[in-house]
Amino acid sequence: MEDSLIIAKFADESTREEAFRLLLKKYQQKIYWHVRRMVIDHDDADDVVQDIFIKVWRNLEKFREDSQLYTWLYRIATNECITFLNKKKQKQSVSLDDESSAYLSDSLADGSYFNGDKAQLKLQQAILTLPDKQRLVFNMKYFEDMKYEEISEVLGTSVGALKASYHLAVKKIENFFAAHD
Repeated sequence: MEDSLIIAKFADESTREEAFRLLLKKYQQKIYWHVRRMVIDHDDADDVVQDIFIKVWRNLEKFREDSQLYTWLYRIATNECITFLNKKKQKQSVSLDDESSAYLSDSLADGSYFNGDKAQLKLQQAILTLPDKQRLVFNMKYFEDMKYEEISEVLGTSVGALKASYHLAVKKIENFFAAHD
């Protein structure tokens, strides 16, 4: 279903719940995997996704359609991921670039998140070594096949900076593979 139809149905009180169900059907799985790649743990991802769609329900009426609906959803999802990771970082009082990325990597390896082959596991572990912003950019470009312009709308960063960030992420991943052969 077209996003404009979902938005129009949401604006009408009598079809609001139907519109929201349509929105969930169209975007919930994509948003879940976007979140899951950032927070790793399934239960955490479920909690974050629930928070995201509560925000969407409360704010969809205010959506001005000056961007695409899915980039608006990804922006909310990305902000919720960053908020969640920052809270987790504060609770653990360590940097995500250090011990908690090792923790996430261990969580990944225990099999609850991951059931692919060793190369895929190594790729996921390499991605976890990236700073949050590079990880977001890499995930959106590599896994979700988003265009730089779309990522720019979501993250509010210039296309040039995103290309540089993606390039750096790829280099770091290549270096991780070289160091762990």
